[in-house]
Amino acid sequence: MRTNGEMPIKVLLADDSDIMRDAVRKLLAEEPRIQIVGEASTFDAVVQSLQKFKPDVLVLDLHMPQRLELQPQDVKSRLNNVKFTVAISFANDEEAKSLAASYGAAALLDKMSLYSQLLPAIGRLSKPSPNRSCKLDLQTGREGLPLELPE
Repeated sequence: MRTNGEMPIKVLLADDSDIMRDAVRKLLAEEPRIQIVGEASTFDAVVQSLQKFKPDVLVLDLHMPQRLELQPQDVKSRLNNVKFTVAISFANDEEAKSLAASYGAAALLDKMSLYSQLLPAIGRLSKPSPNRSCKLDLQTGREGLPLELPE
């Protein structure tokens, strides 16, 4: 799929809630530049799907049950096959922000605000920018943008 000669932004959806994945899928399907390459309802399926589909962006529920059994550094190392992770959570407090940062997420979005925030966040992460640092960010441990919380 190409739009205006651009390669699509490949997205993997990861949430243990069928309802949440369905809602995010419907939201992203409205954007022609985005191609949903897969979905995962468990953390093990996320890791397998990252290797299989090689997405540009992972939309990841911070609180998937299997993920709770792992240390943050283990989660981060298993998510290293994706360019950007957008963490989503109903709780966007300092604890959630810290957890998202420990996973190397580039953004943390409130699940209640996804309809207004997810598409712009994916768009910002996917666009090359001369202002974007290519150095390792100390807060996220990834190359690129620091973790951001929408206002």
